[in-house]
Amino acid sequence: MAEQVECRSDWRYAQRPLAFTWQGTHYQVKEIVAEQRTPNGIDFLVRTNQAELFQLGYYKNSNQWNIQLHTCKEST
Repeated sequence: MAEQVECRSDWRYAQRPLAFTWQGTHYQVKEIVAEQRTPNGIDFLVRTNQAELFQLGYYKNSNQWNIQLHTCKEST
């Protein structure tokens, strides 16, 4: 099953992730910590309202998202 990400898309798709569902739990994005364009799409490091960090990767060729829990917590 493809990962589900809700995002804001003004002039291009996947400009800003707003929320996502991961392992059956819905998360709201509180902050985008980092954003990086790659040859395949775009990666976001986001902080949720629960202060967890996730890596959200959008791959434009397959039109799919990949979500991973970021194992290294940043200092706040």
